[in-house]
Amino acid sequence: MQNKRQYKSFKISSLATIAALTIFLTGCSSLRFPGVYRIDIAQGNLITKDMVEKLKLGMSPRQVEYVMGSAMIQDTFHPDRWDYLYRLETGHGVKVENRLVLYFENDRLARIDNDQYQDPDKVKNKLLIQMGVAPTEEPQEPSAEPEDNSIY
Repeated sequence: MQNKRQYKSFKISSLATIAALTIFLTGCSSLRFPGVYRIDIAQGNLITKDMVEKLKLGMSPRQVEYVMGSAMIQDTFHPDRWDYLYRLETGHGVKVENRLVLYFENDRLARIDNDQYQDPDKVKNKLLIQMGVAPTEEPQEPSAEPEDNSIY
């Protein structure tokens, strides 16, 4: 009788331990199991160099929204500040972030804070370096003369 009780107690505690470990490990997104494909996750506003060059001080909020799109963050407590944020996390665990903050006064663009903004080409190269892939060189222009692909 004593052995049955011990066996039943052991069985219950083993199942509880297995259930707890399963729940714990399921919540750990940082675990990287070999052979499991993880997707790239891009969030926010893609901020191109062309968009930033089009911004001019004195633009209205509608003009800015036409050029940049809707801001990622428009804080209720700071309505004159618009945050454009782009974040990319690759399946390899590499994270890249790009941010541009715009300030308005009297419904006009007053200041552009680009301290945390990087040129998208630099972001791409930084990402490739972090992934261990050398950045590619600029594509060369095709030659004006057609190549001779004849067999003879």
